[in-house]
Amino acid sequence: MKQQEKEKEYETYVKEKTPVRKPGPAMAKAFVTGGIICTIGQTILNACEKAGMSKDISASWCSLILILASVVLTGFGIYPKIANWGGAGALVPITGFANSVAAPAIEYKKEGQVFGIGCKIFTIAGPVILYGVFTSWVLGLLYWIGTLIGIV
Repeated sequence: MKQQEKEKEYETYVKEKTPVRKPGPAMAKAFVTGGIICTIGQTILNACEKAGMSKDISASWCSLILILASVVLTGFGIYPKIANWGGAGALVPITGFANSVAAPAIEYKKEGQVFGIGCKIFTIAGPVILYGVFTSWVLGLLYWIGTLIGIV
């Protein structure tokens, strides 16, 4: 009987603390936020190409500028506000990944270089890197096997 009461108390606590969002407005905010980030990226890309850079070099500069902007905005506490408002629209692009690396580094810097930044920097981005590398490896292996047996 006591166990059921504890479970009900916990369920009530979780319902009180869990934010309730309506999917329509959340998706609209994500669309607008992601669209603005992508528009900024396209503007950077176009400006670099107009300056005479090749497509590859322009893409590299675009990525670097977006990452730098995200890290600087994270450092000033602005990007978390953007991500809170825009949801997945701010967290999915490359800027969200840069934010996920910079935020723990900033948060844990007072614990020192090794036990703070070194241990905590990839707490959010680590799984993304791990599964990205692993998926690339699996797909590369499948491609290699496909070339051996003549499918590819």
